Amino acid sequence: MKTRGLTRRQLIATTAATLALTAPSIARAQGARVLKFVPYVDLAILDPIVNTASQTRTHSFLVFDTLFGLDFNYDVQPQMVAGVEQNADKTEWKLTLRDGLMFHDGTPVLARDAVASIRRWAARDATGLTVMAVTDELSAPSDKVIRFRLKKPYRLLAESLGKLAPSPLAIMPERLAKLDPLKPVPELIGSGPFRFVASERVPGARVVYEKFQGYVPRQEAPGFSSGAKIVNVDRVEWLTMPEPATAVSALQTGEVDWIEAPPPDLLPQLRRDKALVVEAKDHTGVVAVMRFNTLIPPFDNQALRRALLAAVDQTEFMQAFSGDTNLWEVKYGLFTPGTPMANDAGFDHLFGPTDVARAKTEIAASGYKGEKIMVMLPTDHPVNSVMSQVAGDLFKRLGLNVELTAMDAGTMFQRRNNKGPLDKGGWNAFPSAVGGIDALDPADAFLARGNGQAGWYGWPTSTELERLRDAWIEEPDLAKQKKICVDLQQTLFDVAPHLPLGHIMQQTAYRRSVTDILPGFAKFWNLKKV
Repeated sequence: MKTRGLTRRQLIATTAATLALTAPSIARAQGARVLKFVPYVDLAILDPIVNTASQTRTHSFLVFDTLFGLDFNYDVQPQMVAGVEQNADKTEWKLTLRDGLMFHDGTPVLARDAVASIRRWAARDATGLTVMAVTDELSAPSDKVIRFRLKKPYRLLAESLGKLAPSPLAIMPERLAKLDPLKPVPELIGSGPFRFVASERVPGARVVYEKFQGYVPRQEAPGFSSGAKIVNVDRVEWLTMPEPATAVSALQTGEVDWIEAPPPDLLPQLRRDKALVVEAKDHTGVVAVMRFNTLIPPFDNQALRRALLAAVDQTEFMQAFSGDTNLWEVKYGLFTPGTPMANDAGFDHLFGPTDVARAKTEIAASGYKGEKIMVMLPTDHPVNSVMSQVAGDLFKRLGLNVELTAMDAGTMFQRRNNKGPLDKGGWNAFPSAVGGIDALDPADAFLARGNGQAGWYGWPTSTELERLRDAWIEEPDLAKQKKICVDLQQTLFDVAPHLPLGHIMQQTAYRRSVTDILPGFAKFWNLKKV
């Protein structure tokens, strides 16, 4: 008998191996409140500055705290900061750290740690580059004060320092923050609500966090990444289970407490179990895209990218993900549906049924000469695997010389850093599931940047995209901001740095013994296990 690709004997062996890995931690934690969580994909990269994988971002918020955070109204709030002072023309900002901040190694958090962390973040993050471009001086005049002296007023400084993605501003000790930002830090020392237990990590299988007793939470109500982070469990264990049936079985028997993103075909089984809750906790959803490498042939050809964009039927991609139409929506462009900047500019000629003959004509007119196209296919990612397969089939129907290269998601997250040609380990296209909260406006929407090799993977260059983004940042009027976003979306479709494939309301599943899970991406503070 086969079970989703495994024999019954293999399935039993896989489950036994997973439980064997957890046994030592269970023994050490007798009587402790332990939450066992199955992430949607393995945590392959630990440093949030080195790579932008969303599970790395989720992990980083356990270990690191941030200067600012977002509340549930998407407004920025102080987090590690106690107060903000500005001069009359808003060209000088003084951020005062709150009392009681401590790193996991027992040392206090000082302003110079934050300054070094900002510089490290800004060396890799596109928004960080924007902040430093308008900064004349970034200093720590005292142990508690961080000072920005700006070349001109920049209304979004706090929002930039408190954004969620692609890289949050993780505050770490100065001695680590001053290391090469192109290389992962050798140890993870943060000041967040949980401490990373390096000695218990088993790559590909387990990551362990322990409650940090020295963490002093804020008093305000919790938000997406702001407010009180009150830890009610002693340990959190992330257990990677590549076979979904194994994870579902473990959830139903109580061996694990929470599956981050079960595949759609197993949701009916989970919903029938009265001991479980299945729901969407992140109401901004997930944005599915196929990202092009614009640096190397053939997708350095803008006309070819535009031809493929016009050939996309988003419904085809979404139906391949799930036949349940309640889990997704189409006619998705740039900004998260239902949020203030979302619009339908450019939709008239996009995202309908594929006209293969017309698309082939446009591809031929673009000058495509049959060059090989390598599409990365992450076999263990429940969304991206499907998107790659459907895109590969579409490309073949359009006459492209496409090759799907299978790999695990961790390998894909690392390979997409490579800017070289295919024979040097490069790539042509990869799928990505971007959080909807990361596409709310031009300041945060890294998919809409045109800042070339300083930008997100794919590295498109467009002076017009950058001009419109800068105009939005400087425009205080909401109506005018929305008009700029219409122009920005139309320009994005012209540049065509990726194929928008649809908007998914990703479901999560957990046992009823776990309560008070906060909305948004997976967070492990404030929840309780009873």
